[in-house]
Amino acid sequence: MVLTAKVFDVRSESNLGQIAAKLKDLKLVERVKEGESEIELVTDVSNLKSDKSSISGVLSKDKLMWVRQRGKRVPVVRTIDAYIEFRDRGDKILLIVLQEKHFANAVASLLSHQLFLDYRSIVEANIPSENIQKLHEANPEATKLIWFDQLRIPGVEKLALAGPSLMDVPLYREYVDNGRIWYIVYTTRDGGRIFGLTRNAVVTAFTRLEESEFLDYIHNEVFRLIV
Repeated sequence: MVLTAKVFDVRSESNLGQIAAKLKDLKLVERVKEGESEIELVTDVSNLKSDKSSISGVLSKDKLMWVRQRGKRVPVVRTIDAYIEFRDRGDKILLIVLQEKHFANAVASLLSHQLFLDYRSIVEANIPSENIQKLHEANPEATKLIWFDQLRIPGVEKLALAGPSLMDVPLYREYVDNGRIWYIVYTTRDGGRIFGLTRNAVVTAFTRLEESEFLDYIHNEVFRLIV
């Protein structure tokens, strides 16, 4: 099973205690009328846990969907869960949302508004292209794919290189000198696990991992790349 998470940067001045208190009380209820019935769609946070450096929980959001039952469209409520974790690393607080990137973006936007009354208080984390380049060049044989963007080549928006020995390909140096690395797929030295990483801190584990292992990798390896 592929695991995906996205890391965000908390820009608002706050601390874990204040965030925990607000998460505890977070509950949104939207009432949708369908025919003669009314359907409640709930967004809330459960399973809150905390220690001196982190707060975690599960954000659940109901979504109204339609299914066919014997020729009729019937409304069904589906609940989507996302593990969330605010972690204080000393110089800043980072937020991990364990879900695919589109839902993770929606969760970050919702939390930004509900916790800080401002949609700009939680923003995408930034991993400089130079840091991803260092990750690749420290173990180039392990890199499977590199995407480049912001290329200074007329008419070209993105380019990819794939295969072994990417550093030995002249095009690699040309693309690095004339663009930025957007996405990389690589194998770790320790354990041979395969990950994907983007500049806006979307992390994908292509190797089968437990969620706890995936989160440990984000804490120990991805966080240090973020500025």
